[in-house]
Amino acid sequence: MPRTARDVVFVDGVRTPFGKAGPKGQYAQTRADDLVVRAIRELMRRNPSLPPERVDEVAIAATTQTGDQGLTIGRSAAVLAGLPKSVPGFAIDRMCAGAMTAVTTTGAGISFGSYDVAIAGGVEHMGRHPMGEGVDPNPRFLADRLVDPSALVMGSTAENLHDRFPQITKERADAYAVRSQQKVAAAYAAGKIQPDLVPTAIRSAEQGWGLATEDEPPRPGTTMDDLARLKTPFRVHGNVTAGNAAGLNDGATACLLAAEDVARDLGLAPRMRLVDFSFAGVEPEVMGVGPVPATEKLLARNSLTMDDIGLIEINEAFAVQVLAFLEHFKISDDDVRVNPWGGAIALGHPLASSGVRLMNQLARLFGERTDVRYGLTTMCVGMGMGGTVLWENVNWEGAK
Repeated sequence: MPRTARDVVFVDGVRTPFGKAGPKGQYAQTRADDLVVRAIRELMRRNPSLPPERVDEVAIAATTQTGDQGLTIGRSAAVLAGLPKSVPGFAIDRMCAGAMTAVTTTGAGISFGSYDVAIAGGVEHMGRHPMGEGVDPNPRFLADRLVDPSALVMGSTAENLHDRFPQITKERADAYAVRSQQKVAAAYAAGKIQPDLVPTAIRSAEQGWGLATEDEPPRPGTTMDDLARLKTPFRVHGNVTAGNAAGLNDGATACLLAAEDVARDLGLAPRMRLVDFSFAGVEPEVMGVGPVPATEKLLARNSLTMDDIGLIEINEAFAVQVLAFLEHFKISDDDVRVNPWGGAIALGHPLASSGVRLMNQLARLFGERTDVRYGLTTMCVGMGMGGTVLWENVNWEGAK
């Protein structure tokens, strides 16, 4: 019997505060699976009208699926979080777009009618599991000249993007990075970011047990002079620095998706509606341009232009990658629609978890901006991809 597609809604999303990767980071002695378990538990606590047995699937992404990020982490995290053992789960990997893909995959299942309710998210503990740990790239990538050698080093792909867009100078990238830091600082001061954060237990040999309640990476007060002094580790006299790129980070995210009619029957308040999504491939050596074709395809399929988009949450893996996107769509570097509360350059980018952070912030912004109907969450993806999700504000005043 043919099925009719159902409307899918984003009900709620949470995340741990993001930490700096490494032995001095706040999560140095915290397990990766415990981070995502904390997020799932908080998601269920915040939505008490949802019977745990009504969760039909748990999809959790990790880029480096080994150690405490292995063991089919969607299933293992569901069990550890106390969900009924009848609730299945799986792991997913699309590098930086892992959590985004967890959302689009389970969202498609809800639309098709296979699920009513799903939890989707991601985790990355880059301190325990550096990007590329244990990877053995096939030598044919280079021997058969399938990709440029720089494709395997994300910072080098960002330098390549500067080459492709010479008008995007280091100074322009630094200026964008400074604004990201300023916007995050302002958002924190206004209490915009904290509602999504889950206080998370941490431990250190020096201080014993503690609680992570804020993101660790932001550097408020960063200036252009500060960034001008930083080294360019990926190329001599290059453009990419630690200041105009996201850092190495630890953190987890989780969100609750449901069919819109089921959400309302269960007393869950939808915050935004999933309209469509698109993924696209590009040359791996310029992976940062991936959001451009993904967004073009999505807008065309929905008969929209960028003028119809009122809010854009784009992951800031590198400033040049964001600026290339803005350049293509003729959007100014300081357009108020773009990352109003800052982005990953300041907040951090724990790879597979970041897609849901973008969605969390967009959902919060939709709650304040009832004049905005459509918003995008978009990001570049390692090995030459981009992903974009189109969302509709359920509280859009034009629908009333």
